[in-house]
Formats: sequence, C-alpha cells, structure tokens
Amino acid sequence: MNNTMKWVKLFIYSAGGILLAAALIRFIVAAGSAAVLSLPDPLLGIPLRYAVLMAGFIELTVAVICLFSRQAQLQVAWLAWLATNYVVFWIGALVIHCQIQGTCLGSLTDPLLLARGITGYIVEVIPFYLVLGSYAAGLWLWFSKEGRVAQLAAARQLSVQRDVIAGLLKISCPACGGHVKFANQNIGQQIPCPHCRVVIVLRKPEEKLKMTCVLCGGHIEFPAHALGQKITCPHCAKNITLLKPA
Repeated sequence: MNNTMKWVKLFIYSAGGILLAAALIRFIVAAGSAAVLSLPDPLLGIPLRYAVLMAGFIELTVAVICLFSRQAQLQVAWLAWLATNYVVFWIGALVIHCQIQGTCLGSLTDPLLLARGITGYIVEVIPFYLVLGSYAAGLWLWFSKEGRVAQLAAARQLSVQRDVIAGLLKISCPACGGHVKFANQNIGQQIPCPHCRVVIVLRKPEEKLKMTCVLCGGHIEFPAHALGQKITCPHCAKNITLLKPA
C-alpha cells in the first residue's frame, strides 16, 4: 500500500471505531428509562427510543463495513452516505427550530458524560471529521491515479467473486488472448472465440503465477500466458514486466 493510500485507510478505520462506539452508546441510551425517549422524534415521528435504536443499527452496520471490508470505495461510499444523513438531520432540525439533542457520539441523556470538558469538544468535532473526511477520501479515490488503480483492482476482485458465485471459469484464447468465460459443465466443448471467431476448446483455466513487484514489494498474481507483458502494478501504480518467479 503506498503512502497516499494509507491516509484513506487510516481514516476509514478511525471512522469505523468512532461509529462502533457511537452505536454502543446509542444502544445504552435506548435501554435507559429517560422520559424523553417516549416522545416522538421531531423529524421521523416515531418514539425517540426507536429512532435511537435505528441510528445505532445503521452506525453499527457502517462500522462493520469500515473495519472488515477490503474495498475502500465501498467503505468511503457508506461513510459519505452516513455523513450526508447527519448533515440532512442537522438541516432538518434547524428548519423546524428544533434543538439538537446529541451528535454521532453524544446522546440524549449523555450516560457516559461525554459532553463535559475536553471530551465534549472532541465529540462536537467528530461529525465534522466524518463529513469532511469521507468526502475528501471519496474525491481522492475518484481523481487520483492511485485511487483509479484501487478502483480497477476492486472492480476486478468483484468480477472474480461474481464469476465464482455463478460457477464460471475463464480462459484466454490462444489465438487472440481475449478472455472467454464459460460454465464448468462446458469443459471440452469446441466454440468460436467471441473475440476473433477462431474455434477453441474450452479447458480448465491454467495455473496462475505469482511474483513480487521489484519497485514496491507488493504481491501480484497473473496467468501464465501473461509472462513478459507490461502492466501497471496494482499497489504502486508503476509500470512493471510480468516475470516468472525465481
């Protein structure tokens, strides 16, 4: 992982930890006996207890995605969606002249006394951290070269996962090098290549080779037929040649 990508992952993991803590606090609040929890939420119209529970489950879901998913684009997208909902909530509360009772890590009854002292200032800053961080990370992933490389790698991984679920195999046409997907039960059949129309025999995919990028040390997996080809390293975005491992 290059240095510029590290800050995105650091933000994602920190946001996941914050949201996990926020979700746990909301569950503690919802389990309490404060009379205010029986009042209707001014925006949703449901009892505040259920609104707090719903927010907690949403934050817990996004926290799990941030802490355990490997796709930075998916993680940042969820964080940006949640941050946008925070903004919409604040705007809605201001429009109806409603005093906001808590932040993403604060709460209606403040059971852990988070609103006091330095902790209180930190709690107030956290929502802005999530909003600005998620949008900045999203823009960086969209426009930067490293971000585009990460997007392509994530797209390839997602494509492979879909093929595995669908039970599809993939080989390269020996005539043109184009990729051909087919079902496992079609092994041995002869078909015209969808790219060059040369008749090929559907066989089991060839074994993949692994090498280490000489520039960044990242591990790269590739099919044997790609030996000697030049590609962009998915880790450092530098041009390298695929070589047979020693």
